[in-house]
Amino acid sequence: MSSWLPSISYGNPTGGYWDPVTSTINWCEEDYYATPYAAEIVNTLTNLLFIYFAYLGIQSCRKHGHDTIFLVSFVGYLLVGTGSFLFHATLKYPMQLVDELSMIYTTCLMCYATFSYSRSRLFSLYLALFLLSLAIFITLYYHYLQDPAFHQNAYTILTAVVLTRSMYVMELNLRPRLKQSESEYKLLHKRSMTADEKLVSQGEDRRDRKILGMMWAMIAFGLTTFLGGFFIWNLDNVYCSKLRVWRRAIGLPWGILLEGHGWWHLMTGTGAYFYITWGIWLRHCLNGRQDEYDLSWPRFWSLPEIVRTKSVESDTRYDPSKKKI
Repeated sequence: MSSWLPSISYGNPTGGYWDPVTSTINWCEEDYYATPYAAEIVNTLTNLLFIYFAYLGIQSCRKHGHDTIFLVSFVGYLLVGTGSFLFHATLKYPMQLVDELSMIYTTCLMCYATFSYSRSRLFSLYLALFLLSLAIFITLYYHYLQDPAFHQNAYTILTAVVLTRSMYVMELNLRPRLKQSESEYKLLHKRSMTADEKLVSQGEDRRDRKILGMMWAMIAFGLTTFLGGFFIWNLDNVYCSKLRVWRRAIGLPWGILLEGHGWWHLMTGTGAYFYITWGIWLRHCLNGRQDEYDLSWPRFWSLPEIVRTKSVESDTRYDPSKKKI
């Protein structure tokens, strides 16, 4: 391959600006081969995607009036990207903690958003205290162990819990036959309804089925992208020595395509953005505002956004106190 592709040879650096390495992890990308000011240049620069997506998410929350918890979640998402950028640039232990613990904190925020919905203030307070205590415990215990496997397992469990709960709530509250118990459903449809009421009910059911279909498409795309990044990252860990030989054989810039952890950043960053956006749409639907917000996802490869419908933007009579609980 190196015989016909134009390329630049990898350098043989003797050290970098941020030496010595103090992090408990050093990834498969070689250190300081491109510049003495960034230990892992690809792993560093791929975090710009997080920062850009976070900017888009924050702007969307401010423009379209999404719940504050999601604005805070995008700020946490921004912190993840910034912390990872600094960690891979320096390979310093404090920056490693900023990178990895911000992932835990942001997931705890999404956990609060998922489990506190429509619950009492007292329950929400206890949930917030529990999640705060959990985040503190993970922080202190991880600092004590300094074992990356503990962080990875904690993050995986939290993410799985949040995703499972969110999908359950989505199906229970939007699937027409699951909106109420079976007996309530039968009672509702046995009583006499006017022709207009039947049309409205059928229209709402069709609307919600369509929304569910789009939500499942978002989940499938986001989860596949996220897990795909995780799979590539594991290949990077298992076959690191071979990958380093191949990168040097094909040279730069082609060797960049074999940086598995960089692909992990790009793919998990995209998957996480999809998840937060899905959470925003789900919250609006749970509040009975399906007709006020819509999904803007014009192309499969574009980023989704939850936007106000034009009718709501022009309606100054909307009363937020009339949300469906």
